[in-house]
Parts: sequence; structure tokens; C-alpha cells
Amino acid sequence: MPYITVKMLEGRTEEQKKALVEKVTDAVNETTGASKDKIVVFIEEMSKNHYATGGKRLSDE
Repeated sequence: MPYITVKMLEGRTEEQKKALVEKVTDAVNETTGASKDKIVVFIEEMSKNHYATGGKRLSDE
């Protein structure tokens, strides 16, 4: 049973997240042969003040 975690900044619409889950599920199904009903996708959304690169939070830019 494949488990996939997608980490991304918040701000996507529900429609975008739905499409992402469908396409990720399809890709895993096609590449691994795992049954779609056994593929689990987690979306972890982060706020810009919880994500930093180069020593600066994205919310500080």
C-alpha cells in the first residue's frame, strides 16, 4: 500500500488539491501497478511563516 506525502505552501483551492490527489494517484497506479483504492495521499500544507529558505521565512519577504 503506497503512502505519498505532498508538502506544499497553503493557498491552493479545493479544486486544485482534488486534481493533485487524482493525478498523483493515477501516476502511482501507472508506475507501480498498485490498486488505486490502496494508494494513500496526504497533503501537508504549511503557512509561509513555517517555511524558510536561505535563513529567511517566506512570510518575511
